[in-house]
Amino acid sequence: LHRHTRTHIHTYIHTYIHTYIHTYIHTYIHTYIHTYIHTYIHTYIHTYIHTYIHTYIHTYIHTYIHTYIHTYIHTYIHTYIHTYIHTYIHTYIHTYIHTYIHTYIHPMTFTNYQL
Repeated sequence: LHRHTRTHIHTYIHTYIHTYIHTYIHTYIHTYIHTYIHTYIHTYIHTYIHTYIHTYIHTYIHTYIHTYIHTYIHTYIHTYIHTYIHTYIHTYIHTYIHTYIHTYIHPMTFTNYQL
């Protein structure tokens, strides 16, 4: 083959292969990587984030809420119930005992004295 023709064919092959590889690889990489990223990363993120959120949030909720509830309920019960019991029971006992003594014991004593 003539030197010029050989150069021409070489250039053609070079250009064609280059273009083909460029186009194909580009398209392939684009498609594959896109699909891969979409599928894998999506799945990974979904699985990981789900697992992470589940584990972390569960642990956090368990630890925090437990601690919070424990602390809050304890404090609430201690403060409110204590105050309530103290106030209510005190008032109730005071009222009841007073009423009981006044109504029941007092007349009985009075009657007993009469007898």
